[in-house]
Amino acid sequence: MSKKDRKERAEIAGSSEGRKPDPDLFHNHELSLLQFNARVLDEALDERNPLLERVKFIGIVCSNLDEFYQKRIGGLKRQVEAGVYKLSVDGLTPKKQLKQIRKVIRKMDKTIKKCLFEDLVPALAEQGIHFKGYRDLDGEQKKFVEDYYFKQIYPLLTPLAIDHSHPFPFISNKSLSLAVELHNPATGGTLFARLKVPSNLKRWIPVQDHGGELSVILIEDVIRNHLEHIFSGAEVLSSHVFRVTRNADISRNEEEAEDLLEMIEEELRERRFADIVRVEMEEDMPDHIKAMILKHLDLTEKDVFETDKPMGMADAAELYGLKGFEELRYKKWIPVPHPAFRHEGEEEPDPIFDVIKKGDVLVHHPYHSFSTSVERFVREAADDPDVMAIKQTIYRTSDDSPHLHALIRAAERGKQVAILVELKARFDEKRNIEWAQRLEKAGVHVAYGLSGLKIHSKLTVVVRKEGDGIRRYVHIGTGNYHPGTAQLYVDLGLFTCDPDIGADASDLFNLLTGFSPGQKYNKLVVAPRYLRDRMLSHVRFEKEQARSGKEARIIAKMNSLEDPEMIEELYDAARFGVKIDLIVRGVCRLRSGVKGTGGNITVHSIIGRYLEHSRIYCFHNAGDSRYYIGSADWMRRNLDKRVEVLAPVESGTIKSYLAFVLETYLNDNSQRWILQPDGDYERCSPEKDNTGKESPDRGAHCVFMEHAAGAKDPVPV
Repeated sequence: MSKKDRKERAEIAGSSEGRKPDPDLFHNHELSLLQFNARVLDEALDERNPLLERVKFIGIVCSNLDEFYQKRIGGLKRQVEAGVYKLSVDGLTPKKQLKQIRKVIRKMDKTIKKCLFEDLVPALAEQGIHFKGYRDLDGEQKKFVEDYYFKQIYPLLTPLAIDHSHPFPFISNKSLSLAVELHNPATGGTLFARLKVPSNLKRWIPVQDHGGELSVILIEDVIRNHLEHIFSGAEVLSSHVFRVTRNADISRNEEEAEDLLEMIEEELRERRFADIVRVEMEEDMPDHIKAMILKHLDLTEKDVFETDKPMGMADAAELYGLKGFEELRYKKWIPVPHPAFRHEGEEEPDPIFDVIKKGDVLVHHPYHSFSTSVERFVREAADDPDVMAIKQTIYRTSDDSPHLHALIRAAERGKQVAILVELKARFDEKRNIEWAQRLEKAGVHVAYGLSGLKIHSKLTVVVRKEGDGIRRYVHIGTGNYHPGTAQLYVDLGLFTCDPDIGADASDLFNLLTGFSPGQKYNKLVVAPRYLRDRMLSHVRFEKEQARSGKEARIIAKMNSLEDPEMIEELYDAARFGVKIDLIVRGVCRLRSGVKGTGGNITVHSIIGRYLEHSRIYCFHNAGDSRYYIGSADWMRRNLDKRVEVLAPVESGTIKSYLAFVLETYLNDNSQRWILQPDGDYERCSPEKDNTGKESPDRGAHCVFMEHAAGAKDPVPV
């Protein structure tokens, strides 16, 4: 870079040699993440969505906020307690971030409660779903609940007294508890007890109404109305619900760990007893009970969220599963087989390897079926006598993953099966440990990756003996090998038997399971060694094209955009005239409308029926467009701290499909939000013609479902 270029870049990015990035050029990571959750919350507020879908969005937002407290606030609080005052790239101390975060969350919490209990609950009652308290039930309903209580709930209850001989009990993460104040008639004294609400039972108990309608009642309300039975012989003075959230931001030094599996298991044990970062309480809880709880939990008033409504509303998602009421949900979508993998009637399908041999195939979930593509790929590999080896990376999967069972079957049949299990996948560590142990017992070679690096790539390699020699078949995805999330997340997967990609994939597994730090790749772009430089080189090439007066264009779709260097390079490219569209679902630290960028950067965010999870990177590249798909966002952790894979897309047909996908997102007029210069997001809406008539909604998810179902003039895939 010339001295002139460095000076010009410094004017916009504040990042010339020896200078730190200008904090005014970046949004705060935590506040941007909360903005994403506000956009999800807007789906619950949107009256165009069916009622139970809106309730489900409430559950999603509340679950996300629980995780936010566990991961993000937990980490910030640890920094404050340790006296760390390092500024974030946007110039805020941990203490200032906590102050702003609490303000935003308290406002969001009020919106959630109002939406659920003042808008959705009455609307659901009109549709035959009634939210009732125990005392509102009629005699027959109470009899049903009584029977349920004594058979299902009471055997699980364990009241714990709190006095000089009974210390304050351990309060588990995200559990509901009742603080019960009791009068002892024998002594005339007052004592307290804690009663944990069973977390392995449904929160909402459905009770049939007369006339076929349904009532739901909260489990804690049932328990509350049976306290005299639990504390027989004592007088119950009051009972109040509270709930705690514990820090999940616990990390250990992997370099010093002799056994990674043992280290993760110990970390899980520590997380169970980690510091509490939030306590939710009923607002009518008496001050003396509140003070007692805060004292024993070592918390202050600023960590308290008081409410007059039920807490822990991540459980609202349970209501989505109520039987019946199909008209209150989206019309059910059943993923269709990809055209290349379809067969008609009684006709036997071609082996999946024969299909891939004819040309690369791109699947688009949840529009294309996961079971007839990815799971079929692994299933056929396990059963095919000509398959000699299967290798796969596992970041997240389900409790009863069909394709992991297929891999076990393959190992039992004598095939070489090697699985890289990422033990450090946050909140999935326990499941991954259990799967790793099951796979090892079945004879699968299990590796746990590299010290200091998470294995986030989504990669499967099948080695098959064929008439002309050995051929490798590869699947490279943007999402996890998880049949459940494949129905809910928007992801892409590329099937190929390209020899160079096959060789690269084998080399990558050699790096992950063995030792080859100098590994080079023909086509795959692998982090942490090569990905950052490749992406930066593409951005800089577009900048040089624009500087020369030529067409220059970048469209990048990802989950989060956080890396300061990438953001600075995008500002720099925009200043020279590169047209940049960024489709960023969640965190975006890049600011819109930065002086000097000429309005050349637009940030879009798609929020809707499915969770956007695919990553697509498109560069104009002087007319020879370069497309990549894979597992990596433009975040520092993805570029520098994880093993990620992006695959180049070379098929002209697949490039056309990806162009269609990106343009569909950019033309979305109902699910798309656009980042404004003031940092807020504005939702797009259908345009009106001269008569005031609105154009039809063209939400991206609906467009893709129509396309997969065989709409007219479909774009080939």
